[in-house]
Amino acid sequence: MTLVLSTRNKKQQMTRVEALNTENFDKAPTFDDINLAAQRLRGWAVETPLLESSMINEVVKGRVLLKAETFQRTGSFKFRGAFNRISQIPEAKRENGVVAYSSGNHAQGVAAAAAITGIPAVIVMPADAPAIKVENTRSFGAEVVLYDRRHDSREEIGRELTEQRRATLVRPYDDPGIIAGQGTCGMEIVSQARAIDAKLDSLLVCCGGGGLTAGCAIALEELSPETEVLTVEPSAFDDTKRSITAGEIVANSGHEASICDALLAPQPGMLTFSINRKRISRGLSVTDTEVKAAMAFAFRNLKLVVEPGGAVCLAAVLSGKFDCAGRTVALTLSGGNVDAELYRTVLAEHD
Repeated sequence: MTLVLSTRNKKQQMTRVEALNTENFDKAPTFDDINLAAQRLRGWAVETPLLESSMINEVVKGRVLLKAETFQRTGSFKFRGAFNRISQIPEAKRENGVVAYSSGNHAQGVAAAAAITGIPAVIVMPADAPAIKVENTRSFGAEVVLYDRRHDSREEIGRELTEQRRATLVRPYDDPGIIAGQGTCGMEIVSQARAIDAKLDSLLVCCGGGGLTAGCAIALEELSPETEVLTVEPSAFDDTKRSITAGEIVANSGHEASICDALLAPQPGMLTFSINRKRISRGLSVTDTEVKAAMAFAFRNLKLVVEPGGAVCLAAVLSGKFDCAGRTVALTLSGGNVDAELYRTVLAEHD
């Protein structure tokens, strides 16, 4: 069953900033938390490959290592954080289920993790989310609630559902359990790079709310402190880039659009920004045109299906937004869940 909710005319409706301010965000995870997450995920999450392409290396005059989270369970890194967070819910609270809000990848991760642990799940998703993400979320047995992302607050809807059902809210990025789970991706990158004698100069991370970035930054601070960590975002949603420059949280306008549906967070998370502002050297942004070119390149030359939000780091490298010459650079391909029609269009444009 799919419900459609609206908060448009509610007098108590808060802005996203005000909604976030009502939560407790002072529990930043540590490297020990990431280690514990890795233990919980063992046997459930996939240790995805770190791939290398001589073709890319020749093009950029450097060494590029691609962390293919497209092969992760549910097709995205999001399963890591979702399973780590949900597996820590006390037994007494599990029967009331979990609530999450997401454009799709966190939705699938939560739905899959909830199904594995036998916990009911209701997921708040934008009505314009890719059909494949909505269908996959339902396939795990989750209840889907749709909303209008241009007019309604997913945080407010999620909060109301959580209160009504006495459920546990599983946020997409501003949660220490989520961040610790995503940090296992960074742990794997360092370990896999060392296994092939690669010393990482830089790590580029696809960035929406900043959970994957924060987890990877904590992991690399411990395991490879000499490696600089950079974020990559869609040009119309480069809130983390601008926030790092400003030294405070800066929101997006809310009036722009991008094909990178997985990276359209309204602003950096409070917890994630508190972590990232101390550890990220700088942010990059890429256009939708550059993203499409990267998706087509991945398909034709790497034989990989990468969704728009998952291709931003590859786009930064191929477009020259990040100079790889003479450097060893790792980057995340954070997901591969893309609607067939959009994918056909992208490939046709770059035939």
